[in-house]
Amino acid sequence: MAWSTRQLAELAGTTVKAVRYYHQIGLLDVPERTANGYKRYEVAHLIRLLQIKRLSDLGVPLSEVASMGRADEDPDEAIRAVDAELEATIARLNRVRAELAVILRHRAPAYSPPVLAPIFRDLSDRQRSLLTVCSAVLSEESIEEFLDLLDEPDDAEREAEQAFEELPPDADAAAIEGVAARLVPIALATREKSPWARGSAADAPGGAEQGAQTVTEALAQLYNPAQLRVLKRVRALVEQS
Repeated sequence: MAWSTRQLAELAGTTVKAVRYYHQIGLLDVPERTANGYKRYEVAHLIRLLQIKRLSDLGVPLSEVASMGRADEDPDEAIRAVDAELEATIARLNRVRAELAVILRHRAPAYSPPVLAPIFRDLSDRQRSLLTVCSAVLSEESIEEFLDLLDEPDDAEREAEQAFEELPPDADAAAIEGVAARLVPIALATREKSPWARGSAADAPGGAEQGAQTVTEALAQLYNPAQLRVLKRVRALVEQS
C-alpha cells in the first residue's frame, strides 16, 4: 500500500503544504518516486508524520522535533520546557481575563490601564494621558496609593480643578496666582495623607530618575504654559508651608 502526498496529509490530519515543509527542513524523509514521478509514501512515513503532528500539537518547536519521537530519545527535558511555556501562557491569559473583567465592570476603554479603570471614565483626556504615562513608569503600588487618595472632591476642590483645566495658555500672572492659591490646600491635604506626593517615583521599576523625568516630560507636553506655571507655583507655595 502506498499513498500520494495528498492522501498522506489527509490520513495524518494535516496539509500537503505542511508535508512539503517537513521534507524541506529534514523532519520527514522524502520517499521514492514511481516511474511517472509521483511520491510513494509508506507506513513508516505516515508514522513519522503522525509523530511530528502530535509533537507540534503539544507545542514542541519544530526545531526540537527532530530529536524527539524516536524510541531511543528521552523527551523529558523538551516536554518540561513546553509545559513551563504553557504554564506561563495560562498565567498570562488568566491575568488578561482578570484585567478585562475590571475594564468591563467599570466600562472603561479597552486601552485603559486596569489599575486606572475605576476612575478612567471620570477623567479628562489630558488626565487620562498623564495617568497612562504614570502607570507605565511608576510602580503599581505607587499608582494604587495615589488612587486611594482620590476621595470624592467637594465643590471647592472640583471648581479649583476645573479652573486649572480650563486655564488658557495666555493667562496673566493674576489668573495664574489665583488658580495656584486655590490648588494649594488640595496639595497640602494630599501631602498630609500620604508620602506619595513627596516622591511618587521613588520605587519606579526603571529607577526614580527615569520615572521622574518621564512624568515631568509628560506634564510639559500635555499642559499649556500657564498651567505649568501654576504647577510650579503650587509646588513653591507647598514647600514654603
